Amino acid sequence: MKPVEIKKDIFWVGAIDWNVRNFHGHTYTTQRGTTYNAYLILDEKITLVDTVYGPFADEMIDKINQIVSPQKIDYIIANHVEIDHSGALAKILNLCPKATIFGTQKCKEGLYRNFYLDMDFKVVKTADKLNLGKRTLTFIEAPMIHWPDSMFTYCLQEKLLLPNDAFGQHYATSKRFDDEVDSAELMDEAKKYYANILWPLSTIILKKIEEIQKLSIPIDMIAPSHGIIWRKDPLNIVNSYMSWAKNETKPKIVLVYETMWGATAKMAQKIAEGIIQAGVEVKVFDVTCSDRTETIKEMLDAKGFIFGSSTHDNDMLPTIAGFLEFLKGLKPKNRLSCVFGSYGWGGGAVKNIEEILKITGIEITLPSLSIQYVPDKNDLEKCYEFGKNFALKLLK
Repeated sequence: MKPVEIKKDIFWVGAIDWNVRNFHGHTYTTQRGTTYNAYLILDEKITLVDTVYGPFADEMIDKINQIVSPQKIDYIIANHVEIDHSGALAKILNLCPKATIFGTQKCKEGLYRNFYLDMDFKVVKTADKLNLGKRTLTFIEAPMIHWPDSMFTYCLQEKLLLPNDAFGQHYATSKRFDDEVDSAELMDEAKKYYANILWPLSTIILKKIEEIQKLSIPIDMIAPSHGIIWRKDPLNIVNSYMSWAKNETKPKIVLVYETMWGATAKMAQKIAEGIIQAGVEVKVFDVTCSDRTETIKEMLDAKGFIFGSSTHDNDMLPTIAGFLEFLKGLKPKNRLSCVFGSYGWGGGAVKNIEEILKITGIEITLPSLSIQYVPDKNDLEKCYEFGKNFALKLLK
């Protein structure tokens, strides 16, 4: 592919990874692939903002070569140390060994521990500026969005924000801009990205967005390091982040369960019917055959969660146990929940799920429902009422 000019003399020189299906150590499924975005600025000082994942270094270098010799790069901006953004750094430094790298102190430490290179590294802090000639870059530290080293780079002359992992999506496409792709598909990937990666950092994200808003800096393009560049209405994704960071929800319930021999599945079906009867949207996921990344995405804007499991060895089944452990790390706030399950000669699953929810800080609003062996007609009616009553509580 050729480089893409996103602003006058500013080029996307990244790479498209069509085939990746897992990210972050298989914690995130990427069914639409991803991109690794890097940006080249032509000015009196030629500047590369971020690099790409190591296996795609040659693709990035080829795009740069189509614009200017890589040996002429004066500055490299390292917004984030994570390997999908810095993996090509060693290879590009071989071509421009005199280039100065700019990043946070944590970034300097992280890059050294990743590559053990002698680097001409200049540490920058919030409000520090770098003059390129016609343009000036301003740096904004953004620790824990989503690593301690993270920062944003802003160009006032172009009204361009380069926020690395913020506002991104794992989304492989031959198009580069938000007005060139299906908007529903794009926002689905942006929501999934936030839910699975940034959700536990919501308080920090909200403060950072508010901090940037107070600066009153004009932004007419946001170019993240994964996925599509926002140019049609960049405030659209900013407003979505504000809503997600505030843990704003809608009357919607996500029901997640695991079943051994089908009894808990029958309960889940009747509970869902009761929710629907109450007029509330519901999404139902059997964790053993559902994509966890998609399930978490649906939970991001849901007010209510319902969890169910059969009992095995006096505990919940192992797949939903792993799911709840992952959810605990995401730290959802302002949610309501309830728990159900089936058991044979002894229980335990429901009680242990309740304990995890208490630790996670999710409010349990109904007494749990446990049924021994296979639910009969009366038991299924209890499940129906259980779902209906929870939905009505949600509406209140």
